[in-house]
Amino acid sequence: MAEQPGFLQHHFSDVRQQQETAKLGMWIFLLTEILLFGGLFAFYTFYRAWHPEMFYNAHEHLNVVIGTANTLVLIASSVTVALAINAIQHGRRKQTMLFLATTITLAGVFLVLKGIEYAEHFRLGQYPGKFYSYTGVEGTNPHIFFSVYYTMTGLHGIHVLVGMCVLSWMLYRTWRNHFSAEYYTPIELTGLYWHLVDIIWIFLFPLLYLVG
Repeated sequence: MAEQPGFLQHHFSDVRQQQETAKLGMWIFLLTEILLFGGLFAFYTFYRAWHPEMFYNAHEHLNVVIGTANTLVLIASSVTVALAINAIQHGRRKQTMLFLATTITLAGVFLVLKGIEYAEHFRLGQYPGKFYSYTGVEGTNPHIFFSVYYTMTGLHGIHVLVGMCVLSWMLYRTWRNHFSAEYYTPIELTGLYWHLVDIIWIFLFPLLYLVG
């Protein structure tokens, strides 16, 4: 009987079965994430239909420059995580580490820019819900828009932070030589998660920053 590779778990018959099972599990998880954000998108749609003028007026108080920069940052991070997967598929461990580190750095840049934007909103009193005190937005109940804004971007930011932690773990494991051209499934699954995080922002950016 041929010797099984060390990374093959005992309850799988071969490497391919383990890889396909892991990918199926990740796709199911990503589906739950899509359902979660799908509910938030429906929440946004209903409130925007009820308060179209207020939503339009309020969205003009978001920083489109920072939003655009963050969009470019996340698109670049999707490229680097894809390059990391390609590098490990070809056994280039150092390049994999470089691309993973770059992805983590870009994610950090995203959060810093979002933090700068949040700080400006807080300075003006554009808080969510009953804490809202800004008077510069025309229309009824502008705090509703900012409640939607903070809920959607805040939850997305949490996903970015989680992604940074998982990417850091992948970077550490790559440094410890846990992955190779024969076994790179965890990095590939992490890349799938990161692509979803980026795609969600691609939807959030135009809905909040461009069309209000």
